[in-house]
Amino acid sequence: MRMVDIIEKKRDGRDLTTDEINWFIQELTAERIPDYQTAALLMAIFLQGMNRRETVDLTLAMARSGDQLDLHDVAPLVVDKHSSGGVGDKTTLVVQPLVAACDVPVGKMSGRGLGSSGGTLDKMESFTGWSSAMPLAQFKRQLAEIGLVLAGQTAVLAPADGKLYALRDVTGTVASTPLIAASIMSKKLAAGADAIVLDVKMGSGAFMSTAESARELARIMVDIGADAGRQTVALISDMNQPLGHAIGNALEVKEAITTLQGDGPADFWAHCLEVAAHMLLLAGKANELDEAKELITAVSEDGRALSKFRELVTRQGGDGRQVDNPDLLPTARLIAPILAPQTGTIAAMDTAVIGWAAVHLGGGRLVKSDVIDHAVGFILRAKVGDRFAAGERLGEIHANDAAKLTQAQQELLAAIQWAEGEVRPLPHFYGTVS
Repeated sequence: MRMVDIIEKKRDGRDLTTDEINWFIQELTAERIPDYQTAALLMAIFLQGMNRRETVDLTLAMARSGDQLDLHDVAPLVVDKHSSGGVGDKTTLVVQPLVAACDVPVGKMSGRGLGSSGGTLDKMESFTGWSSAMPLAQFKRQLAEIGLVLAGQTAVLAPADGKLYALRDVTGTVASTPLIAASIMSKKLAAGADAIVLDVKMGSGAFMSTAESARELARIMVDIGADAGRQTVALISDMNQPLGHAIGNALEVKEAITTLQGDGPADFWAHCLEVAAHMLLLAGKANELDEAKELITAVSEDGRALSKFRELVTRQGGDGRQVDNPDLLPTARLIAPILAPQTGTIAAMDTAVIGWAAVHLGGGRLVKSDVIDHAVGFILRAKVGDRFAAGERLGEIHANDAAKLTQAQQELLAAIQWAEGEVRPLPHFYGTVS
């Protein structure tokens, strides 16, 4: 086979065969395909799409591109969660320790930032010394000993996805339903989770702009999970405004710690509670959602979840003192207020623009080689439906560069639409797919 033939076939809107997809993933993993040809195929897929059979073939080929973990020798059932990406989405940092504190093992592979969305690993690397890199033996040992592990892509677990993941971020091909579904589910299948809760975002800050497109992505991923014999459920959640208040790596870590202590933003806690409760349901730890939420609330209130989070940090090389005292996390040199430009009610937010503003501050990557500034970002306490007087404080910008701070102020204010009358607050969730 020739890569150029596969590119041209998909460019012209024709379906790729199972053999062609398998060959592409094998050659990609063996590093026999240059980045420019892979990027060309990604763009062709972005423009022409893939049918269900192609998407399943791509997912399974990516999952088989390296080792596939069997974790049953250390845990009888492992539950995992994944978000399709969002601005201010630090859910994993709270949900993982909540569920693990309920004695449900959580073994998770996470990614880095994609587009305007922050990455879980980027956030966790705000902790001095923390590392997501680990051999499989450590992954299993840590899961057995503390019931909690957060790993990055390794050379032997879904390596094809790691290569595609990095290229999608810098080639404008992030928002492709088959590529998103294959990326998420290949990692879940390779990492050995028995039960998976998918948090599929919709709205101005998500890859899926409408509830309908998010539900389509959710259905594809749930079907892939079912075909692979995994219990899978997807929640359709809102990303028409940032989740919580903090946007930016260390700022989001601080908010996650505050939330585990029982004092986080109400919308963020409600979101984490829903996701974690569904994880307990799939694990058979509760029979009803309300019962699961009571268990989750209990481990938050008695401190067990925060202790689990500290274990996650220290077992992977991080400085536990930064959990006990979040002021020790990276701090920006410049802090400036975000002030309401007029009196009125917030009618809408362009959440992607807010996410990109954080990237432009240095909190994300514009190209693969960019180094992240973990200290920068925003605290934005304003939500759709909130009313402010002109000059009232909406939040603040944390920056290390004066010019970037000024640019961020302009971008943030341009992302917010105002109305004179009342505006209904946005829902957290739009349904469930199972």
